[in-house]
Amino acid sequence: MDIRRQFGQILRDARTSSGLTQEELAFRAGMNVTYLSDIERGRWNPSLAMIVDLAVGLGVHPSDLLKGLVVDAATPERVRKKPKD
Repeated sequence: MDIRRQFGQILRDARTSSGLTQEELAFRAGMNVTYLSDIERGRWNPSLAMIVDLAVGLGVHPSDLLKGLVVDAATPERVRKKPKD
């Protein structure tokens, strides 16, 4: 699963565990509910500042929203190669 979808699922799980609706979390985090919905569906990649705002809105530490991510840094699409001369 791609990292945006993973983050979206972690965020959705944290939100529902907190008993919040998307509207409530969006208000607390200072964002549009449509943007929050798109993040939860893996359509948008939130900035670090937005992750912090979401964590504050949820009452958790930002690292709690990142702990469950599984990233394989060695996959070919993530490894940048030096251009050949």
